[in-house]
Amino acid sequence: MKPEDFTTPAPDIHEASPSSAWRDWVGMVTELRGYRELLWQLMLRDIRLRYKQAVMGFFWAVFLPLMVVLSGCVVKFVLATISGQPIQTESFANMAVKAVVWSFFIGILSNGANGLLGNINLITKIYFPREVFPISAVCTQFFDTAIGSVVLFAFLVSLGAVAWTWNLVWVPILVVLLTCFSLGLSMLLSCAMVFYRDVKYILNIFMSFGIFFTPVFFESNQLGGKLGQLIMLNPVSPILEGLRLVIVQGHNLFVPLHDAQNVLIWHPWFLAYAAVVSVCGLLLSWRYFHLKEKLYAEFI
Repeated sequence: MKPEDFTTPAPDIHEASPSSAWRDWVGMVTELRGYRELLWQLMLRDIRLRYKQAVMGFFWAVFLPLMVVLSGCVVKFVLATISGQPIQTESFANMAVKAVVWSFFIGILSNGANGLLGNINLITKIYFPREVFPISAVCTQFFDTAIGSVVLFAFLVSLGAVAWTWNLVWVPILVVLLTCFSLGLSMLLSCAMVFYRDVKYILNIFMSFGIFFTPVFFESNQLGGKLGQLIMLNPVSPILEGLRLVIVQGHNLFVPLHDAQNVLIWHPWFLAYAAVVSVCGLLLSWRYFHLKEKLYAEFI
């Protein structure tokens, strides 16, 4: 053998070029499109398993948001009793909106993060893009949330709490941002759960106590200026606050908002921050998830 046979070949300077990265992304999307029928079947399977022989039927879709609202009502009632102030109808409407959205977020994390470990038989036998599991969890949760949203809409209309303004066009934009963030986080967690099984327990703790670090039972400005802005660093917080401002108050998210004590309630930078974290987080998580998929069958 010649000495040059033992030398390491020079790296291709085009491997890390933007055009190469773009081709990788196009390849990932194209491959996923080729398995769209599998994605559809997985979604139907999850929906059938969730509601087949269930005594409560479709009521399960509104059970979790209802429990969140009832828990929040207890908290607000206790606080109102201590402070001696009455509970306003708008407070219930704000909490109901954020309860449905929080349930959507938690549902995606719960089902998407366990997608790989819950489908070991498929992963170890045949090849297909593993992204179909967290994506099917998103589609399934959309089905549940659609049912809960109908109930929420009827509840808000009965209270007269819906602000019928053009600012409602912000609703689908905020939902897309939350979907991107939820999907990216579920991909990252499902990947980590394959290699580190204790991630499952960390996720359970987060789903149990994360609601207390997110403005679901309260509004961010109720914590004061500095602490209220600090809690908005949670990428879910600007989305929740934006939805309740748009739906209940009809506020334009391009306009800053302060309360009577001049405490900042909303700023457009909150929306920009949530958008950057959600979109970039999804792209980076998907790329990392795709790069590690060759190891899933081995570690599972």
